[in-house]
Order: sequence, then C-alpha cells, then structure tokens
Amino acid sequence: MTSRAHAARGYRMRPAPRRGARNPSRIRWDKLGRVVLVLVLFAILASYVNPVVNFIDAWRDARTERVQLQELQRDNAALRAKAAVLDGPDATERAARELGMVAGGERSYVVK
Repeated sequence: MTSRAHAARGYRMRPAPRRGARNPSRIRWDKLGRVVLVLVLFAILASYVNPVVNFIDAWRDARTERVQLQELQRDNAALRAKAAVLDGPDATERAARELGMVAGGERSYVVK
C-alpha cells in the first residue's frame, strides 16, 4: 500500500522515535522545576513562622504588662494617699496613741 492508501484508511504515518543525544538522561526539567519551586515556597513560608510566633508572644506580653501597670498605678495612688496622711501634723500623735502612749500631763486609764 502506498502512503496515500494508509492515510485514506485512517492510518497516520508517525516518525520513528529519535535516538541520540537529545534527552539521554530522561530528566523532566519542567517537573523538576515545579518541585523545586514548591520547595522554595515552603522554605520561605517556614521562615515566616518564627517571626509570627514572636510577634504573637510580644502582643500577649504587652497586654499582660499593661494590666500589671494598671495594678501598680493603683497601688502607687494608695501609697501616696497613705503618705499624705502620715505627713500631717498630728500623724505622730495618732501613731503614739495607737501604741498606748499618753502625752505629758495626761492620765492614763485602763478599761477592763
């Protein structure tokens, strides 16, 4: 049969596979490139994990520190008020009377 007869019956003439130095290693560079690209993408994403975790920890620590600062400010205000009371002119006399002392010329009484 001629080539025209083969074409009429639905056959196609295919060229013989090439042999030689065109692709001797059979490495699919396009697939290898995609795999390497995905690996590089995962490496870049993995490098962002630690900074994100550090940022979240710092955010939580800052919130905790703000709460602690508010508590310390309340304590400071209470201590300043107490210091103002103790700085008054009759503070020493009040403290002495709480300890049971009496002023000169006074009589002490004990109630049982």
